[in-house]
Amino acid sequence: MFKAKLFNRFLTAGWLAVLLTSQLPAAEKQHSLDHIKLPQGFTISLFADNVPNARAMALGKDGTVFVGTMSSGNVYALQDIDQNGKAELRHIIASGLNIPNGVAYKDGTLYVTELNRIIRFDNIDQHLDSPPKPGVVYKDFPNEKMHGWKYLRFGPDNKLYTSVGAPCNICLPTKDIFTSLVRLNTDGSDMEILARGIRNTVGFDWHPITKTLYFTENGRDWLGDDIPPDELNKWTKKGQHFGYPYCHGGELLDPEYGQGKQCKSYTAPEWKFNAHMAPLGIHFYRGVQFPKSYHLQLLVAQHGSWNRTIPHGYRIAMLKLKWGKVVSEQVFAEGWLGENGKAIGRPVDILELVDGSLLVSDDLAGVIYRISYDG
Repeated sequence: MFKAKLFNRFLTAGWLAVLLTSQLPAAEKQHSLDHIKLPQGFTISLFADNVPNARAMALGKDGTVFVGTMSSGNVYALQDIDQNGKAELRHIIASGLNIPNGVAYKDGTLYVTELNRIIRFDNIDQHLDSPPKPGVVYKDFPNEKMHGWKYLRFGPDNKLYTSVGAPCNICLPTKDIFTSLVRLNTDGSDMEILARGIRNTVGFDWHPITKTLYFTENGRDWLGDDIPPDELNKWTKKGQHFGYPYCHGGELLDPEYGQGKQCKSYTAPEWKFNAHMAPLGIHFYRGVQFPKSYHLQLLVAQHGSWNRTIPHGYRIAMLKLKWGKVVSEQVFAEGWLGENGKAIGRPVDILELVDGSLLVSDDLAGVIYRISYDG
């Protein structure tokens, strides 16, 4: 018990360090672009360079990009008025919010997840310069900060989907709402738990054809540099349990909570990433700008390790799917980890624009990148 508490204390210090990391100076932001490696024919540029702690993104009307944050407490709206691939206008939609990581947009309304609630800004497109006071959609999520930041998306059923992470590195929470995937109506009604046993997910997307929900999950810490794996999971039915805290990666029983359990009792991941890659935002590429080989493939922002002897991650990977099954993983974009092992950027979320180019948020550099193809 003492060891578990000590681990959790170390973990808390680690993620707090990430939250409080200062922003990189402008020179280093440009310097990081010079080091980004992409497949032939792709280019990367800065879409916006003044978005401190940029996290999840959502696409609004006429190409407006909404951006959530964690440590800054702000929600931004970015506009590329002349359609030149760079945002000229930046609006602060809200400030002083409680870890407003997740954002979602639908029918003129912006939805934002804070630590313990979901709020909404109605008719936001007409009020970017003078945002209205937000209304409260749902306010009964827990207040625990560890893994309390939330992703937010609309599903094919037009309901809001989010999650509630574990309030610890490894523990058995006493409240059912922890380690869960949930959905609710836009008025906050009919909140239901869809799945449990999910340590922490801050990225998910639906396959454009099958409408199946895929989500990333970050594995527990302090079992070593190479275990347990991080995961890509697939939700198919209500009531699924994905293993936490008993089983990791579909095959590794937890040394503290796995006694008397069997991994076959839980839903195994669709894909196992290397430990501590910290996969966050994911996106099935739907556009036609990229070559056909990218169509309907899954791009993954790998935020990068913070407690590994030799750091890794800090890149964007692409998972190749065949008949709905992941068959391989390859690097799409890398270079945010310097040769000295020091990070100069940390990809968080991926957003596809109408023209088929991609935006990538970076919460360390405080910027949004644009990746396009002109090959």
